[in-house]
Amino acid sequence: MNHPSPHRPSVARRCSHVLLRVHDLTRAVGAFRAAGFEVAYATAPEHKALHAHVWFPDGPVIELLSTPPGARWMRLPVDLRFGRGAGERMVRWARQEEGFCDLALLAADAELATVTAELAGDGVPCGRAVRWTRRRPDGDKTRFAFSYPRSGRLPFLVTPYDPPQHPADVRHPNGATAITRIVLGVRPADLPAVRRLAGDAADLRLEEAPVTGVRAVHLAGLTDPLDPALLHGAVLLPADTTPVPPTTHGKGSATS
Repeated sequence: MNHPSPHRPSVARRCSHVLLRVHDLTRAVGAFRAAGFEVAYATAPEHKALHAHVWFPDGPVIELLSTPPGARWMRLPVDLRFGRGAGERMVRWARQEEGFCDLALLAADAELATVTAELAGDGVPCGRAVRWTRRRPDGDKTRFAFSYPRSGRLPFLVTPYDPPQHPADVRHPNGATAITRIVLGVRPADLPAVRRLAGDAADLRLEEAPVTGVRAVHLAGLTDPLDPALLHGAVLLPADTTPVPPTTHGKGSATS
């Protein structure tokens, strides 16, 4: 098997969103609002929505995610629709407890197909680029594309929403203004692939862990600690809080 090339230059990758698995989206939206966040459903009608967003004026966002009924048995159909590896990912989302379940990294629309081909050549095979359209609650449509690595715990790639959806004037009552850092636990065997995917993402911190996955998200502007009982398994910390334990993967770029 090929390994990610150490000679390819680092890319200026950014995080797009952190996915938070919840069992009941309506209940989770209510809880996050009670915790002082503005939350917007991603699709209409709201009572059938599977996604909702905690937006910030710029940078990464938090996406609350529920899964369709029967998703835990849909591996093969999802693979056929979204590419090999997608089914494993969705089954994991459906079966896991509430909490962070994935991380999306931004890739420009024009480069997505090229990037996935390069990744495959570097030993990080990905499914095909899938183009998707989502109808928002206001009736307008949002378009984007994504590609999932075949390894179901690696971060995936997504293009920016078109048209952009970041609200310019979002104000969270709890004072949160931005995600400043996403802490991603990485098992050593996944580290070369994660580095190849994430490049020099300045908003990402990698820590050695037995299983690859998001461990914590740091938020700027919080006026008071958040009540964990309202966060459905999410670990949301003030921006100046050091992750615990702080063991990181060696030296390297801003992602180390």
